[in-house]
Amino acid sequence: MIDCNLLCLLQLVSPALPVGAYSYSEGLETLVEQKIINDTQSLKHWLTQELHYGTIRLEAAVMLRAYRAVKMQDLAAVTYWNNWLTAARETEELRNQSHQMGGSLIRLLKELQPQMMPIITACGTPCNFAIAFGIAAANWEINPTAALLGYLYSWVNNLITAGIKLIPLGQTAGQLLLLELQELLSAIATEIINLQDDDLSCCSWGLSLASMAHEQQYTRLFRS
Repeated sequence: MIDCNLLCLLQLVSPALPVGAYSYSEGLETLVEQKIINDTQSLKHWLTQELHYGTIRLEAAVMLRAYRAVKMQDLAAVTYWNNWLTAARETEELRNQSHQMGGSLIRLLKELQPQMMPIITACGTPCNFAIAFGIAAANWEINPTAALLGYLYSWVNNLITAGIKLIPLGQTAGQLLLLELQELLSAIATEIINLQDDDLSCCSWGLSLASMAHEQQYTRLFRS
C-alpha cells in the first residue's frame, strides 16, 4: 500500500473511530462473570476458538464480499450481503450491535465523503458494520488483504481491551496476547480469502448463549 492508503486503514481500525466499538464485549462480560474466562490463557483460548469457528469469520468474509461488490459497482450485491448478514446474526443483541456500529460508520462516511451516497443508499437501512467497513475500505483503495487483516485485528484488539478491564488483566499482558495472536490472524485471513459462498458457516453457540445471558446480567459495564 502507498502511504495514503495505509493511513486510511489506520483511521478505519483506530479505537478513536466514533462507532462505539469500545462499549461492547460480545458476551465476554458474561463469561467473566461465570468465571469461564478468568485469566490470559482462557481469554486467548476463547479468541482463538472464535477466530477458527465463530461469527467473526462470517463477518470478515462478508466484509470482503461487500468490498468486491463496491469495486465492481454491483450495488445489488451490496444489498444482498447486508441482508444476508442481518439474517445470520444469532441474537438480537449482536444484531443491534452490528447495526448500531454500521449506522455510525455510515453517518461518518456521509460527512467525510458525500460522493459515496449512491453506494451508501444501495446498502439499505440498517447497515451492518462489516458492510460499512467494506464500503469504506473499497472507496479508500485499501488493499483487500490489508482491509481483512485490519478488520480482524480491530475485533481482537477490542475484546482484549474489554478483557483487560473485566478480568482484569494488566496492559502488558494484553499487549503480549495481541502479539501472540498475530500469526493466527494472518492464517485466518488467508483461510477467509479462499472461502466460497457455500462455505460460509460458523459454530458459535457459546457466544450466542453468552450474549443472551448478558441482557439479564445483574451488573454490566458493556452494552452486550
